Amino acid sequence: MIVKRLVCRGCGRPQSVCLCAALQPRALPPGLTLMILQDKHEARHPLSTVPLLQRSFPDSRLLVGEVFSAAEVLGDTAMANTALLYPLTHKPVLATEYYADVRCLIVLDGTWRKVKKMLLNNPWLTDLPHLALQPQQPGRYAIRTSPRADGVSTLEATVLALNALHPAGQYDNTLAVLDALVQQQLQFGHKKP
Repeated sequence: MIVKRLVCRGCGRPQSVCLCAALQPRALPPGLTLMILQDKHEARHPLSTVPLLQRSFPDSRLLVGEVFSAAEVLGDTAMANTALLYPLTHKPVLATEYYADVRCLIVLDGTWRKVKKMLLNNPWLTDLPHLALQPQQPGRYAIRTSPRADGVSTLEATVLALNALHPAGQYDNTLAVLDALVQQQLQFGHKKP
């Protein structure tokens, strides 16, 4: 007989590693849609931060796959009012004076290699105004590696972007759940990469 693990309804993690105590759900800024496009392989990764991101911002939307149409992702939102959270090296970043005009923030989730493939499969994404973050401190997600020195988890990147777009919101407390996940994994013997 196979016994299934009991899953917490609050955080979606196995009950033995529940993170509800650190989870601080909150609303997105008024008028902003958070759209997460996740690589299908990352969706199955047990340490993906997207489930925690979704529970931190219950109004966010998630699409899993490799190819997405602009209509499916944007709906009625104009491309001019949409920003892609990704450091496109061949295009200028969105100027800060236009931050208030952003109505849809698109976040890509996957390994750097998979996200680059996602951009190749969805060239319309590279036509969007984009945000490129410059984290002031190293990433907190010490249980997974990044090929970039400034690499951060999807949850961290989204919080940094929300803080940039809506400074009055101060979304840093959302990272408590990430800190709890990392601490928990390190206590269970997860080796720092």
